[in-house]
Amino acid sequence: MLDKILCVDDDAITLMLCKKVIERVAFANEVHTAKNGEEAIQYFNNLATKYHNDLNLTYPKLIFLDLNMPIMNGWEFLDNYLQNSYQDLFKEAKFIVLSSTIDPQDVIKAKSYPMVVDFLSKPITKEMLEILKPAF
Repeated sequence: MLDKILCVDDDAITLMLCKKVIERVAFANEVHTAKNGEEAIQYFNNLATKYHNDLNLTYPKLIFLDLNMPIMNGWEFLDNYLQNSYQDLFKEAKFIVLSSTIDPQDVIKAKSYPMVVDFLSKPITKEMLEILKPAF
């Protein structure tokens, strides 16, 4: 079981469903949410500040990321994450990109980011998490 997961999506129902399914499957102890990429970057900024003071601080090892969001979309978030060198600080964090439509070009682009391990269609399901469990 993972200690923390972050779900990033602009749809409140999708975030609630993500949290409920993860809790029901006992996939993580804590589920944090962000409504867009900007909130997620703020989350990692706060974590980075705390992490420099406490190297034992836990951080999400898995982030479910929607692509189509207002304010800062998934692509902008991934670029910002890399620019801030968070992949160096949070080495074990892996991303699964979620989308309601699977565009082959989006899949190729997502997998070009070193921290993205998969691209799945929404919504997160119990079956999906059961398949992912052994990898985490």
